Amino acid sequence: MSTNTTCIHEAATNRRRFALGLLAVAGAGVAADAQPFNAQANRRFIDAAFGRWAAGGTGFFNEVLREDAVWTIIGSGPSAGTYHGRQDFIDRAIAPFAARMATPVRPVSRMVWADGEHVIARWDGEGVAGDGRPYRNSYVWIFRMRDGRAAEVTAFLDLALYDEVLRRVPARPASPPRSQGRD
Repeated sequence: MSTNTTCIHEAATNRRRFALGLLAVAGAGVAADAQPFNAQANRRFIDAAFGRWAAGGTGFFNEVLREDAVWTIIGSGPSAGTYHGRQDFIDRAIAPFAARMATPVRPVSRMVWADGEHVIARWDGEGVAGDGRPYRNSYVWIFRMRDGRAAEVTAFLDLALYDEVLRRVPARPASPPRSQGRD
């Protein structure tokens, strides 16, 4: 193998080890009476949802999260913490950020793994902030699936980049609803 191929293989191996380590930590508290799950079906579901989002879809969080999902952003800073319920997460984390973006964040690369009831997505996202500056961040989201949707999510990202957009860019006013009928 060439040196370059060896480095690429080692990097991929290290990412898999990191992801499996995160799964071990996230799965430490799984209840013994948990319902049966299909790891590969869950992986395909999350991967397909990411694919639709990358292609321009806007319903990722409504599609993937249970209504009562708990989303935890690990780290320090104003955005770190736990959000209780899909709508709480959308209202307090997604909507304020989206209101400061000229183009939405879209996944530009992703890797998705599954083990038991957990799915890990390691992805890179890009968008353009309302002030015209690019936004790029890397994420690891660990989904604990229940009945085909995410019941809990633990998110890792560079919060300094995320919080900088919230501080630097004023929120755009909400747009009026578009007509659903013919003009």
